[in-house]
Amino acid sequence: MFKTILWATDGSETAAHALPYALGLAESDQAKLVVAHAREILVGRSGGFPVFADESELREQISKQVKDLKISGLDATFIVRTCSANHAARTIAGIALEVNADLIVVGTHGYGRVAGLLVGSVTQGLLHAGVCPVLAIPTGTPVETPEHELETSTTQ
Repeated sequence: MFKTILWATDGSETAAHALPYALGLAESDQAKLVVAHAREILVGRSGGFPVFADESELREQISKQVKDLKISGLDATFIVRTCSANHAARTIAGIALEVNADLIVVGTHGYGRVAGLLVGSVTQGLLHAGVCPVLAIPTGTPVETPEHELETSTTQ
């Protein structure tokens, strides 16, 4: 069903929750796995600075994951693109178009604008980009909601 699956990662634990899903789909369909990372920078008068202070370590960590996937026999590629802050979704969508991805697999976050509180601003941006289907993997931590008992009345 899928020929190319794109796993979007920022190196976070939340993104790591999505990797087993991407791998399972890629292995079952013998699909190519493209690992995409958007290196966001803050641009100012004195130049650009990475949003994450440990950006180089993140890229090394992701690169090692991709090398390990290749060693295990998976057809995997790592693509990094630099973009200005808050444009990660657009950048990842562009990579998806470039590699002709059939599916984007991404973890969910609770960061960003009010609209991104439940899904995540990058995930939400990918859903709105509409370049291909997006599989959004929750963190695995359930949201606590109060249980309501179903009240029934028995009148005879």
